[in-house]
This record gives sequence, C-alpha cells and structure tokens, in this order.
Amino acid sequence: MSRPPRSPARPAAAPRVAWLIEPRFPGGTSAALAQELRAVAPLLRPQVFFVDSKMFRGREVAPVLAEAFAELGLAPVHAPRRIAADVVILHNPAFLKFDAALELRIVTRRLHVVCHENFLRPDGSESFDVAHCLGLIERASLAFDRTIAPVSPWNRRMAAAWLERAGRAGERWRLLGENWFNICDFPLRPPPSAPRDRRGRLSRPGLEKFPSTEVLEACFPPHAERNLLLGAEILTASAGRHPHWEILPFRAMPVEEFFTAIDFLVHFTAPGLRESFGRVLAEATAAGKLAICPPETAESFGPGVVGASPREVDALIAGFIAAPQRYAARVRLAQRGLAAYSPGRFRAFFRRQVLKLEGCGR
Repeated sequence: MSRPPRSPARPAAAPRVAWLIEPRFPGGTSAALAQELRAVAPLLRPQVFFVDSKMFRGREVAPVLAEAFAELGLAPVHAPRRIAADVVILHNPAFLKFDAALELRIVTRRLHVVCHENFLRPDGSESFDVAHCLGLIERASLAFDRTIAPVSPWNRRMAAAWLERAGRAGERWRLLGENWFNICDFPLRPPPSAPRDRRGRLSRPGLEKFPSTEVLEACFPPHAERNLLLGAEILTASAGRHPHWEILPFRAMPVEEFFTAIDFLVHFTAPGLRESFGRVLAEATAAGKLAICPPETAESFGPGVVGASPREVDALIAGFIAAPQRYAARVRLAQRGLAAYSPGRFRAFFRRQVLKLEGCGR
C-alpha cells in the first residue's frame, strides 16, 4: 500500500522580539540602543516599549533614539500594561532604582537584561541597589529563562561577582555566555600626520563621571596647547581657577567638531566609577585620535587604546607627539579593533543568542 505524500514542512516562524526601555537615558545607553535597533532591522521588525521611570520622568526622549525611531518607522508603545513576546530585551535596569514597582506584566520565553551599568564599583560596593531593580523585573515577569547580559569584560566580572554573592536574590538569573556589546559603527578618519598637545574630554554631565580636581589638573595641565572639556558644566564654578580649561556644556558642540579640535582623548572618572564600556573611546578612535584611559576600560578595545594612570598621561602625550609615526600606528591598531563591534558582528551574535530560540524559529 502506498503511503500518502507528506505535507511540506512549514517554515519556522521568526521569534517575536520586544525591547523594553527607558528612552531618556543621556549618553551611551541610548546611543548604543539606537545602533542596536538599526542593526537588527534587516532581521526583524523591532517592537519597542517605553517605561516612564521616576529616574527620568519629565525629560524628553534622547535625540539619538528619536532619530532611530523616525528612520526605522517605529512607533514605540508608551507605558504598556502587558508585553508578550518570545524574547524580551530590557536595557539598563538601573533606571528602576527609584521605583517601587514595575507596573506591567511581561510574558516571555527568555528575558535578557543588558547591564550597561556596572553592578559593583571598583571597591566592591554596589553601584546601585541591584537586587531591588532585578527583583522588580522578576516580579513583573513570567519567563522560562532570565539572563544578565554584560557589555564588556569588566562589566562581566562585576556582574559575575554580584551574582556569586547575591544568594537567593541572584539564583533565578544566569550570566549570558557572550557579551552583549555596543555597536560602534562610525566612519574611520585617518590620524593626524603631526599630532599636537590638544587634549579633550567628553562625557555626559554628572559628578560620578568626573575624577578629582588633582587628576583633572594632571591630565589637563596649563602647558597643554588646548584642554577642551565638553559636557563639563559641573566644573563651571572652578573655571576661574583653571583658565586653561575650556569648559562647554553637554551637546554645546557637535561631536565631529569636538574630535577635530583635539588629538588626545583623556578619559578618567571618579574613583567610585569604572566605565562599563566606554563608547566615547570608540568614537575618538574612529575619529583618528588617540584615547588614554584606565587599563580596565582600555581592555574592551584591545592594544590600540592606551591604558594608563593619570600621572602617566603627560609623558605619554609628549612621547607620541615626538614620534608621530608611532601615534598613527597606535590609532590604526585601535581602529582595526573596532571591527569587533560592527553591525554585522552584532547581527551574528543576535542570531546565536536571540533568534536561535528552541521552538521559536531561527
């Protein structure tokens, strides 16, 4: 007896993926998310949901995100009551630190929490109440799998250390096997043929972003040709005592113009903060400028970015100015390292860690 012909196998449906975000973060979190949405757009149509947290209530959506939404034709849902998707991606749980509850219901197979903020400070103390923020997310979600997704080697070490000592607060979370890296998709500019002692610093304003006055004086001394501090409005009161510092508010100058005006990005933060990724270092590298920062931050970008202490900055800059070919070679080495953070590499990561979800297509 002949068997009836088999029905052709139906193609697996693509997973439904939703992003749950606080869209008002200034600086790196929003910039990274905007690039992420652009990168995954060829693979799926992102569903984006807004949370209105107490941390940023009353502020406008970050301009880089508003531009990405318009470019991709996305209409994010504000203050959703329920999110149901195969995968839910929540960026930067620190936005919940002032909230008593996460007023929505998340139903998903897998929940990824991308930790742009380090869970622990360099001295081992908590950067914010991690258990509170993760607890709000956990109580609001019904998920088969919950992961913490670090964004860099240092960020991973801090997350792993927190989970190890968190006890019951961390037992229902696991660490993602790969880093959920920031996409650094910037046009590459050639390094200057004759670098000068033009130093700069760029960050969002905030006390935690700035080192002590002594460190700033070591990094940006009077004998430098230029000391351009963009996003340093908190230093305005001390401007009279440091006339050699050119202090400008955040977004007072286009980023491209800022990097044109300097040859060395010198980036150190307060002792209680270590950058989780350091996106500005990638921006400086792409602009053809040499970046100097703590070794733990430089680790994300390979040997091209210079890891040093503040007291070493002056001698390093003098040495690179005296050897412009060495300066150019170091910048080009750093630029080659940025290939690890391309949109294509992120899409490959996204297919492995998000789209290859059992029972949800690939």
